Amino acid sequence: MARLQWPLLTEHNCIWHTGARCVLGAPCVIAFLAYKWRRRHLSMYDKVEAFLRSHNNLMPIMYSYSDIKKIIRGFKDKLGEGGFGSVYKGKLSSGRIVAVKILSKPKSDGQDFINEVATIGRIHHVNVVQLIGFCAERSKRALVYDFMPNGSLEKYIFSENGDVPLSCEQMYKISLGTARGIEYLHRGCDMQILHFDIKPHNILLDENFAPKVSDFGLAKLYPIEGSIVSLTAPRGTMGYMAPELFYKNIGGISYKADVYSFGMLLMEMAGRRKNLNAFAEHSSQIYFPSWVYEQLNAGNEIEIENATEERKITKKMMIVALCCIQMKPGDRPSMNRVVEMLEGEVESLQMPPKPFLSPQELRQLEAGINKKATVLPTPPNGSTDSATSVVSST
Repeated sequence: MARLQWPLLTEHNCIWHTGARCVLGAPCVIAFLAYKWRRRHLSMYDKVEAFLRSHNNLMPIMYSYSDIKKIIRGFKDKLGEGGFGSVYKGKLSSGRIVAVKILSKPKSDGQDFINEVATIGRIHHVNVVQLIGFCAERSKRALVYDFMPNGSLEKYIFSENGDVPLSCEQMYKISLGTARGIEYLHRGCDMQILHFDIKPHNILLDENFAPKVSDFGLAKLYPIEGSIVSLTAPRGTMGYMAPELFYKNIGGISYKADVYSFGMLLMEMAGRRKNLNAFAEHSSQIYFPSWVYEQLNAGNEIEIENATEERKITKKMMIVALCCIQMKPGDRPSMNRVVEMLEGEVESLQMPPKPFLSPQELRQLEAGINKKATVLPTPPNGSTDSATSVVSST
């Protein structure tokens, strides 16, 4: 019986067989990767299209991408750009001036786009930016808003020159309008809308400096009756994010996270400065909310009966801000109560407890930190906020 003999595996044969396997295997690998890429992107497209089909009663108009290019006149008038893409000024056929956000890098599942359309698309409030329309043409994503000629609140709080300064009365009206917009998101819709990114940059001003809450890329929808919500990861901008987004033992995540962010915004509006300033002349002023609390608590101010109207307004805004940035969510007021406090007289307000933890209390909290979360650096005086750096860009 003849014995089978395997060919000798010489160096030449080894190289030939290896090369053949590579040549024959490469198309398979490329085809597999192409299949995975197509499946992932089709999943994103299908998810967005399924959402649009199930929400065909939304108010915004659905534009084609060719319509979008006509509206913005071929990308001629660029207003700005960020991690989300670019914003262009445009004009509708009716003559209405709009701002068009072109999403250059949508998330893999299209969730940022869905968040924006699902939230703003269902509401209309004088203090929430209006979504006029959108484009969802395969990979092309665009959002069409009312144009806000005075830009964002950020430049009026922090800019030292170049912009028209806002009076104390104007700043107060902007704070009250912003509070009303957030209150509407929490209580005025059939679903509770949590914004999760309240900050100066996301408050837009119209021609009359009326504020509009904008940028809902991080927003989440929840039932009105729901109290505690679930998040897989912290979201928002450092310096405005509520501590419960990082510290497990603080309390559950709820609409009170937006209240905290509004408090940090309100403090900056009252002081016309960032809450954290490493270059402050005195170390006690590095973290502004802590310095404000110590000053007000010590009574280092002109008596109310002798105070100017501007000082009364500023003090009221600061006290309300301190109420909003209480460490524990349960100690913060609702946005409905915040509106009431801003509308009321400063004499009726009481100083809240100190909203910052002692070093010992902070160490106890850190023992229970979720190891998967990014821990906020601790600014001076035991507070739990840090400099303004984006965690989740929109």
